Amino acid sequence: MSDLSPNLALPLLLPAQAQKHVTHNDALALLDLLVQLRVQRFDARTPPEAPGDGEVYAVGAGATGAWAGQDGRLAARVGGGWVFVAPREGWRAWDVAGAEVRVHADGAWRPLEALPPGTVERLGVNAASDAGNRLAVAAPATLLTHEGAGHQLKIDKASAGDTASLLFQTGFSGRAEMGTAGSDDWSIKVSADGASWTEALRIAAATGVPDLRAGATIGGAVAFHRTNAAGSVSQSGGVPTGALIERGSNANGEYVRFADGTQICTHRQMSSSSSNATWTYPAEFAPGKTDCLLGTATPMTGTNVVSVVQSTTGSAIFTIRDTLNYGVRIEADVWLFAMGRWF
Repeated sequence: MSDLSPNLALPLLLPAQAQKHVTHNDALALLDLLVQLRVQRFDARTPPEAPGDGEVYAVGAGATGAWAGQDGRLAARVGGGWVFVAPREGWRAWDVAGAEVRVHADGAWRPLEALPPGTVERLGVNAASDAGNRLAVAAPATLLTHEGAGHQLKIDKASAGDTASLLFQTGFSGRAEMGTAGSDDWSIKVSADGASWTEALRIAAATGVPDLRAGATIGGAVAFHRTNAAGSVSQSGGVPTGALIERGSNANGEYVRFADGTQICTHRQMSSSSSNATWTYPAEFAPGKTDCLLGTATPMTGTNVVSVVQSTTGSAIFTIRDTLNYGVRIEADVWLFAMGRWF
């Protein structure tokens, strides 16, 4: 059995040993020096002129005087003399002069930042990490900055079907997410409850073309696109609320309505030689907003005139007269055109 402890090389008491207190005190003195180790100077080669009791120095190569031949050891001042201890791999010491922690690694005392980088399975900064959130930070802000040029935040995934994203939460319940979720297309989706999600924007990885999946508004108003530009026009208080253009037809003709209120109606029908003819518009006009009513007879001889007798919001009464034959009514195939406003 060795007379020294395996780690700190402390002297051990032996059976029937005389003056056991001496050995015991030597062990306590070494513990006092090596536990919570403080080193006055590293790579020291010359002993100080007036060392204080309890001071420790890390002896460098080529030491002289009382330290000669003790290169690489710790020199500790104990009871007016020097005690030398060989440091072991992994010992830590506080550098009094440099105000930093050093570690004995590969035969030298090195600053912590000079050591090869290590890894930790979990890290919590003012927060508890877990198996899913292996890095957890609780703070007003988290800063990731440059070291003289740019800086990238990289989020990697194993395959296209996986997710690489930023998730924004309220009370640990998801509210918005952006990234490549389930494909390599970049998307933004939102949720009001953390359960039901709506995809608002997707940009195709292959083309870079953005797609507003849920529609869009500009200044609170609907943005029009290929699928909603044509449809049913509507308005509220004179403000358009529906599509841009509405087109329709029925037995009374065809009509086009525009979001600004303009309406155009057209129809082809025969006039009567015995009485006035009535054209019921395919879509009604707003009261007092039928601004123009025209007709063209076929064949047009230059003597046939379309005469409008009466026009209302829903119909027009007209006749075709021959101006060279005393203005008598004639029967003719007539193209009718009315323009006005639907509101």
